[in-house]
Amino acid sequence: MARAIGKMSWEKYALCPVQNAPPATLPIFIYGTAWKKDRTADLVHQALQSGFRAVDTAAQPKHYREDLVGEGIRRAIQDGSVRREDLHIQTKFTSVQGQDPENMPYDPRISVTEQAHASIKSSLHNLRPSAGPESVDDAYIDMLVLHSPLSTLAQTIEAWKAFESYVPHRIRNLGISNCTLPVLKELSSQVNVPPAVVQNRFYSMTGFDVPLRAFCRENDILYQSFWTLTANPELARSNPVQQLALQAKIGPAAALYCLVLGLGKTTLLNGTTNKDHMVADLVAPQHVEKFIEEQPALWSKIIEGFQGLVGDSS
Repeated sequence: MARAIGKMSWEKYALCPVQNAPPATLPIFIYGTAWKKDRTADLVHQALQSGFRAVDTAAQPKHYREDLVGEGIRRAIQDGSVRREDLHIQTKFTSVQGQDPENMPYDPRISVTEQAHASIKSSLHNLRPSAGPESVDDAYIDMLVLHSPLSTLAQTIEAWKAFESYVPHRIRNLGISNCTLPVLKELSSQVNVPPAVVQNRFYSMTGFDVPLRAFCRENDILYQSFWTLTANPELARSNPVQQLALQAKIGPAAALYCLVLGLGKTTLLNGTTNKDHMVADLVAPQHVEKFIEEQPALWSKIIEGFQGLVGDSS
C-alpha cells in the first residue's frame, strides 16, 4: 500500500505566507532558463506566450543570462501577453564557488553579506518591469533562492540574513537549492523567514530525496524538481509512465512530469526550447485530471506503482 501523499494541485500552490507580504502562489511548472545563452530572451518570451507563468533564473552568468530573462519578460509585458502581477519570477544568489571568476555580479573579496546585497541589486536591475532604468524602483523578486549552501553553516545563515532584509517588499519569499535534509533542518531552525521552497535534482543518486520531500510536506515547503527528464531516462521508460501516457493521451515526458507532480506538494522546472512541447506540457495536467475523474482506481494503481519506483511507498 502506498503511503499517503501530500495534498496536490494540478495548477498552482499557495506559498506559506510571509508576514505583511501579499498572498503568493507558485504554478506547478516553472520555466527554466539555464544554458539558454543568447536565445534566452526569445525563449522566455515564447514560454510566456505559451502559458508559463513562472520563470527561474540566477545571478550566475556562468550558466544563466539573467539580463536576457528580464528582457524576455519585459517584452511579454509590453505586448500584453502577461501582467507582472500574474508572474512568479525567481532568481538565485550564487556563492563565489559557483561563479565564473572572470564574470560574476559582485566582488569576491567583499563579505558574504555584501556579496548578497550586490547580487540582489543586480537582479532587481535585470528583472525590472520596464526598460527604463528608473523602473528598478518598482522591481521585486517573487522568490530568491540560495543556489547552494555555502562552505559553512555560519556563512549560509549570513547570506540568508541578508536576504531577509528585503522581505516582504523587494523579495516576497526565500528558498534554497542543492540542499540536504540536515542543512534544511538546521537552516529552518535558525532563521526568521524559513525556506518556502527547496529546489533539488530529482534523481536516484539522492534516493529521489524521499526523507527531504517528507520534511517539506510536513513543514509546508514546496519541493521544486529539476533535471526531472535528463536524469531519469529509466523512469521515462517505466511502466507507470507508459501507462499514464497511454491512458491520458499525453507524451511520455509529460506523463513523467505529471507523476512527479502527483507525489504532492511538488512543482518542477521545465526548460524545453520547443514551442509545441511547451504547450503540450502545460495542458498535460488537465488531461491527467480528466483521466483521474474517469478512472480513479487505475490512477491509484499507476501512482502507487510510480511511488514504489522512487521509494515513496512504505
